[in-house]
Amino acid sequence: MIGTPGTAQPADLADVRTTNLAVVLRHVRHHTPCSRADIAAATGLNKATVSSLVADLLERGLLRETGMAENRIGRPAAMLTLHGRPYAAVGIQVAADHLAAVAIDLAGERLLSWRRAFPGLAATGGRAEAAVAALAGRVAAKLTAQERRILGLTVAVPGAVTGTGGVRFAPHLGWSDLDLRPALMRTLRHPPYDVVVDNDANLAALAEHRSGPHAGTPDLVALIGGVGVSAGIVAGGRLVRGDRGLSGQVGHLQLDPSGPLCRCGRRGCLEAYAGLPALVRTALPDTEADGPITDYAPEIDRMAALAAGDATVSGALAEAGRRIGHAVSVLADLLDPRVVVLGGAFTPLAPWLLPAVEAEVKARATAPEQTGRIVVSTLDPGAVAAGGAALALDRLEAGHLPGCD
Repeated sequence: MIGTPGTAQPADLADVRTTNLAVVLRHVRHHTPCSRADIAAATGLNKATVSSLVADLLERGLLRETGMAENRIGRPAAMLTLHGRPYAAVGIQVAADHLAAVAIDLAGERLLSWRRAFPGLAATGGRAEAAVAALAGRVAAKLTAQERRILGLTVAVPGAVTGTGGVRFAPHLGWSDLDLRPALMRTLRHPPYDVVVDNDANLAALAEHRSGPHAGTPDLVALIGGVGVSAGIVAGGRLVRGDRGLSGQVGHLQLDPSGPLCRCGRRGCLEAYAGLPALVRTALPDTEADGPITDYAPEIDRMAALAAGDATVSGALAEAGRRIGHAVSVLADLLDPRVVVLGGAFTPLAPWLLPAVEAEVKARATAPEQTGRIVVSTLDPGAVAAGGAALALDRLEAGHLPGCD
């Protein structure tokens, strides 16, 4: 029953128990292996309550006992850890030149990592829906054959996403008003788990916040390079999505109104300097004669190989680094992040980008240590897809628990 505004409402006991189950699950993830007594001491829950909660999580297959710990003061205690085997979470990344799929278990261990060619810019909406849905179906079938229960599936796209899983627009894929989630639901035959569509930079930031070297940092920006440039923003420990899901569109931050033409129609945007098409055009001008690029991985490798001895390549990367540094300084003024992580296509090119980024940020800073640290992602190229999978694990730890088998 909805109460009168301003009056206190009694907590539903089932909600309290669900919350406490999530508290125990999070504690075990962060402090594995641990005992029931450790959980009680750390959370403030009494020992009887912890025993009941642990029994529930063991029955659901979310925790398992790993044996007795004897090198402790007092009686030996049964130690608890996450149970990876029964469950899986799936993330799929849609990029302009490829699809990537990652599945992880409850403990974050990688179960599969697939990459498929995908001509995103050349694909119609219908073909794109079919390709993504087909990959999702193959991943789900693989995990089901392994007798794993899927906790959730998240698709990451480089664009603005609606609350119902539609893609409002994704300019680097040529998509607009694409009902991607309904297509996935049909292909997967309306599965019992959550199917979510989200922005790729948001999910990269989630991956960094959950499992990167700076995991748990409450204020973090993941700046992701690719065909476009976007930012995933964590503030106060939470993803910042904005009112319409449009936060983080830093690729169209205008740095120089007289600069090169950007895909958006304006001049001098960050993307016009540091997006992969712009980088390849300035660093590898001979590539233009080979026709349209459908997969940028060879060009990234070529730039990295040539940068140390080719003035054209090193100069193009240094200029891109200066423009990225300009954008980072703006983000620092607005958001005051503790860490800015360079990821995506910026990662393999970081040895030549980062010095210029740091120099530009320092030159523009109005106060010492204004930007916090600027670091390079150490997560693998599947980080965006892994962030999608991690979204399902975050929901699990927020109390969306599977039932008992």
